[in-house]
Amino acid sequence: MKNIRKILCAVDLSEHSVAVAGYAVLLAKSFNAGVLVVYTAPSLSQYVGFHVPPNTIENFVGEIVTGAEKSMEEFVAEHFGGIVAKGQVLIGYAAEEILNRAREEEVDLIVMGTHGRKGIDRILFGSVAERVVKNAEMPVLTIRPAK
Repeated sequence: MKNIRKILCAVDLSEHSVAVAGYAVLLAKSFNAGVLVVYTAPSLSQYVGFHVPPNTIENFVGEIVTGAEKSMEEFVAEHFGGIVAKGQVLIGYAAEEILNRAREEEVDLIVMGTHGRKGIDRILFGSVAERVVKNAEMPVLTIRPAK
């Protein structure tokens, strides 16, 4: 069995992220592993052609990232005590960014939540977790929200 030394924990900073963090911490303690906690903010670059000045979009994304960094810092401090953990805010499409960071950081495991969408919601919004599971080079543990 492969040693687990580095875990990437992808969160959306929702209430469900607390449960996802709990599993990441449990695994990190069990394997004496470090955790990279990531949140992906949307880039919004696809909206540049909609008569919205690019600088307005860049400013808006900048504000989102600044807020997300503050929220991430608080989230990591509150939910990742007792282990080596670092928070990071990424910008772009969530599945792509999670997979890219996992490869770059050479993580051994990805832990992330799934919203369990079905039907039309799944068609419209897709599944970040599904894309990560299908394309990851390392194991992925998905945590479904409690009902």
